[in-house]
Amino acid sequence: MITLRSSTGRARPPVWLAALGVGVGALALIPLAYLVVRSVEAGEGAVETLLRPRTAALVVNSLALAISVGATCLILGTVAGWTLAHVRLRYRAVWVVLATLPLAVPSFLAAYGWLVLFPSVSGFWPSWLVLSMAGTPYVTLAVAAALRSSSGQLEPVARSLGRSALSAFFSVTWPRIAPSALAGTLIASLYCLSDFGAVSMLRFQTLTWGIHSAYAASFDRGLAAVLSVVLVLLAAMVVIVERRLRRRVPPSLGSAPPPSLTLDSRTLPFVALASIPPLLGVVLPLGGLMSRLLRAETMRQIDVERFVAASVSTVTLAAAAAALTVLLALPVAALAARYSGALVSLVESSTSVALALPGIVVGLSLVFFTLTVAPAFYQGVAALIFAYAVLFLPRAVGTVRSGLALVPARLPEVSHSLGVGPLRSWMRITVPLALPSLGVAACLVAIAAAKELPATLLLRPTGTSTLATELWARTAVAEFGAAAPYAAMLVLVAALPAVLLSRAAGRDAT
Repeated sequence: MITLRSSTGRARPPVWLAALGVGVGALALIPLAYLVVRSVEAGEGAVETLLRPRTAALVVNSLALAISVGATCLILGTVAGWTLAHVRLRYRAVWVVLATLPLAVPSFLAAYGWLVLFPSVSGFWPSWLVLSMAGTPYVTLAVAAALRSSSGQLEPVARSLGRSALSAFFSVTWPRIAPSALAGTLIASLYCLSDFGAVSMLRFQTLTWGIHSAYAASFDRGLAAVLSVVLVLLAAMVVIVERRLRRRVPPSLGSAPPPSLTLDSRTLPFVALASIPPLLGVVLPLGGLMSRLLRAETMRQIDVERFVAASVSTVTLAAAAAALTVLLALPVAALAARYSGALVSLVESSTSVALALPGIVVGLSLVFFTLTVAPAFYQGVAALIFAYAVLFLPRAVGTVRSGLALVPARLPEVSHSLGVGPLRSWMRITVPLALPSLGVAACLVAIAAAKELPATLLLRPTGTSTLATELWARTAVAEFGAAAPYAAMLVLVAALPAVLLSRAAGRDAT
């Protein structure tokens, strides 16, 4: 029998909570389980698919892109994080925002901006540029956080002993920030492996491109399923390595001092390198978007009815996805926040599987699943919203868990001792106190769902479009003018939850 320990001293969680957690974990595993089943059913065809030269080419392209993007993000992100921590910059808060801004721009939107400026670009190097700029903030944030939690006095001591600035950095600073920097690099590589929109727009053939082509062009379910499993295995390797590195973060040696280096000829090159991701990942692509949007012919190309329908669909689907994802995250987060043990670890890990499931894989697996097991849901809104919930459940669980952990564990027990049922006590006391974290989780999911592309392309009901799918469809046939309004509205829609998040953070800081 599995024994669970709670911070409240109870041996195990309530049966209803454990049952809900197990149920959510089982739902989250549906896409992966069905992909495995489809691949096994393919039998010899799966082996034949794996041995095709085309499959090897797609794997090589995906790995080459992920490795090169990861290496670029490691260098630029480490420089940017070190610069933010050590150089005295005017308007420092603005620099911090600029460093993280590429995270708010979908990769396919950045690719669109570059295509507007340079319509003929395509292939490996443009894809590398766009995805490197999008992934660098993962390393920047990790390095900056590591430097904030460690002493900044070791480098000056090393330099006083005759070490050069570069030698001092690699001898005393790099060993302390390396686990965080490498973890951020692996996250950027995982993002690169799962990307579909940017590589499709820039016409570079990776596994995600091959999966979509196998499904869309020939409706070859077996080939698409086998390629999906290959992609999941590659992504799972990245997730496993990232989690191992996360456990190796060394303890802090104290708090870092304020930035000590002035902006001069020695530090200016570092500031210039730190400026590259926001400049090439945000400013130039959005500049291309605005240049196209302000042209008179662009306004004449707008199909107002279609534009309004796509905007409404995007907002509606994002809101529904946020509500469902937070609802599913609640029992899992409650188990993780209050209890430990094998069952809790298993439930939490099952919901984290989506970290290794790119959107196109989840979409394809649910296409297969609904056609075979639940045909009534095929190409329905419910299947699409469920795909969003599976994809974004890990980030919701983490956020909600943090909020629930701050709620005093004794309050529900006191309510229960007064005759109120455990479920009712939990809903009337724990959930209301954790509402701020629920709101943050909902905003995070809404932002991600509004920008999601590959699963939406595969699962959207016939006749339904979103801003992301309209943007992708028009750029696929080089209709950059017609795509501009959809790109601009997508930026605005994604910005609304971000504004709510910033206001919440401002209230928390006061």
